[in-house]
Amino acid sequence: MQTRIAADPVRFARMTSAEIRASFLVDDLFQAGQLGLLYSEVDRCIIGSAVPLADPLSLTAPPEIVSQAFCDRRELGVLNVGAAGSICVDESTCTMEHLDGLYVGQGAKTIDFFSASSDNPAAFYLLSFPAHHSYPTRHIRRADAEAVKLGSTEAANKRTIYKLIRPGGVQSCQLVMGFTVVDSGSVWNTMPPHTHDRRMEVYLYFDMAKEARVFHLMGQAQETRHIVVADRQAVISPSWSIHAGAGTGAYTFCWGMGGENQVFDDMDALELAEIR
Repeated sequence: MQTRIAADPVRFARMTSAEIRASFLVDDLFQAGQLGLLYSEVDRCIIGSAVPLADPLSLTAPPEIVSQAFCDRRELGVLNVGAAGSICVDESTCTMEHLDGLYVGQGAKTIDFFSASSDNPAAFYLLSFPAHHSYPTRHIRRADAEAVKLGSTEAANKRTIYKLIRPGGVQSCQLVMGFTVVDSGSVWNTMPPHTHDRRMEVYLYFDMAKEARVFHLMGQAQETRHIVVADRQAVISPSWSIHAGAGTGAYTFCWGMGGENQVFDDMDALELAEIR
């Protein structure tokens, strides 16, 4: 497992593009036949992926978390951004179609990932935070996710937000997770931007053309920078940073948050005139 030390806002303002990418961009996810993990010191988040081929992949506890099973003291959110597959948690198996989600509660002992076809494998995105209580493992189909339409064609930010793990739905300790589909012809996500001091966030961009890019904006409102992001790459967003972006073509992104407050609307909105 990689370990990533995050920069503070003072250092961030002086960083080069290469330094920002090295600190906040996760660009080596979804390697065929592999399960990979990255530990971020920001809220002790673990970001990962699993792309099983003919053989399943098992999520075991890396030495860095000093536990017998991965979920001994953690909870886990999973989103399938690839083709059909399945996940077996303690001998209970869930079939995972494209954009299906899964919540795995603290205390799960075995977690195994499968693809229905090795020629067109599943691609499981993993996001985990420390947990203090055991909640039931839940499968969330895309059709069952709460959908909220936002934005407008005139503002080029028309999009649909799908809430998978959130208060009032699938219960968790601190993990909140879902994904947003940007409408064809729109380019902006999370614009106007916001921050939320009580939780961090990770954005995974996917379902993009190979040549397409998203210009992800981050930093404090008066000191913003951007990261150019390709398909199936993620950005770590600390609580002090805005998180917004504009794409050169169609894209979807998974948003996942962890921290002391799970309320989806707990955010500090910013006016465009404040952004520098």
